[in-house]
Amino acid sequence: MPDFKPNKILYTPDALNPNGLRIADQYPDAGRTPIKQHNRLPEVDLPHYKAKSDLLVLGRLKSKEIKYSGRSSDFIAPSLANGCFGGCAYCYVDRHKKLNPITVFTNTDEIMAAVDKHVMALPWPRTPNQTDPIYYTYDIGCNSDIAVDYAISPGIHDVFQFYKDHERAKATFATKFINSEMLEFDPARKIRIRFSLMPAEISRLVDVRTDSIEKRLQAINDFYAAGYEVHVNFSPVIVYDRVRGIERDWEEDYRELFQQLNAAVSPEVKKQMQCEVIFLTHNEWQHVANLQINPKAEELLWLPAIQETKRSSYGGINIRYQHQLKAQMINTFINLLTEEIPWCGIRYIF
Repeated sequence: MPDFKPNKILYTPDALNPNGLRIADQYPDAGRTPIKQHNRLPEVDLPHYKAKSDLLVLGRLKSKEIKYSGRSSDFIAPSLANGCFGGCAYCYVDRHKKLNPITVFTNTDEIMAAVDKHVMALPWPRTPNQTDPIYYTYDIGCNSDIAVDYAISPGIHDVFQFYKDHERAKATFATKFINSEMLEFDPARKIRIRFSLMPAEISRLVDVRTDSIEKRLQAINDFYAAGYEVHVNFSPVIVYDRVRGIERDWEEDYRELFQQLNAAVSPEVKKQMQCEVIFLTHNEWQHVANLQINPKAEELLWLPAIQETKRSSYGGINIRYQHQLKAQMINTFINLLTEEIPWCGIRYIF
């Protein structure tokens, strides 16, 4: 885990409940500055990546909306946090903010109450689907990395306990970090952790300040042994070839990654593992920003010759692989996976 030691805490007064105070007290050397809104920060003279390590924002989540998903989970739970220590070159959360430090919401009790009210109003027993055969699943980490949040907020442990004990609900989240503290909690298979994987050489270039692919692979069996349900998340799949300065092409690298996964995972874990696959969607604003801080990554991410543009729901210009080419890429990926790790079912791929 990264050694997160912020030197300044920005907080809304209503965030300093007992959970918020416990969080703030973990960083006694950090200055504290009150703010009016957690999503409208004052001007801070810090580069984007420094804000992620030097600032911590404590807020109270007011809008506890629960959205339908149908992919990784049945529903997307209200955010427990926003932002991440990592600085991944393709991160969709960073696209919408000039400055995006870690923001932790301290009213986890209210968030859990909203989930409880939501799930208890749903038909039971539920109809099994691809997300889970028994429980309604809630993604608790769409806007942050829960493994990082767990190290910061005691409230995340309470959230884990909530889902472990709930008769109808189950939690899931994706992560690029290995938090060994989480191994001390036994979720009784009621929490699904999805380790994000991509070829290691590419990850070192675009997964900025996250744990290595090697560490993620090594952690899979440990987390299953601790009581987690463990799946993997191939996201984003980035297409490249030798002419871009990479020794091998994406097909060769994914074949090797599948072989590494096959060697790392125990037979017991293989029986329960599934994966999710998402091909890269990039963003014009991110592209411009990355040219200043991570230009080598853009040689892989911004390839207009094989990509097409689409205006996002937020009004920005996104770029993704051309429709017909992407269909071929998806078929290639499925064939590679079927050849190397046929035991790993694909929950969805797009």
